[in-house]
Amino acid sequence: MGLFSFLKNAGSKVLKDAAANNDAAADAAADAAASNARTAGVLKDMINGSGVPVENLDVEFNDGTATVYGLTNSVDDKEKVILMLGNVDGIAAVDDRISVTTPPPTSKFYEVQPGDSLSKIAKQFYGDPMRFNEIFEANQPMLKDPNMIYPGQTLRIPN
Repeated sequence: MGLFSFLKNAGSKVLKDAAANNDAAADAAADAAASNARTAGVLKDMINGSGVPVENLDVEFNDGTATVYGLTNSVDDKEKVILMLGNVDGIAAVDDRISVTTPPPTSKFYEVQPGDSLSKIAKQFYGDPMRFNEIFEANQPMLKDPNMIYPGQTLRIPN
């Protein structure tokens, strides 16, 4: 459990897309609590739609911080949820309240730098650029293509 910081203005535009698709909701956004509840709902739907299993999932949103609750069977799934949320434009921090039933050793997090590729990152962490696919698989469903990473994005590097 902990608070993970991310670049607030980098990543998936899922929150802006949801607001653009619902002009009536945008007009009613003067009420901050209602706006935060809608945002939390979008984030929760995103996680549910990802296929990452989280029991009793709940998401709260307040002033750029997403707080996520639930239970997973693995640290891998927990970290995927944190990264999915943290790599959404508008999220500055993720407060992790997810419990894991069988916790293995934790992975490292890495912020992508300009000029990075998954091969370059794999060489840095594993000494072998051909192991880039391990990093790619560890970051799915957030990553759709191993060639589509960007500076400021946070990736999970499995042990």
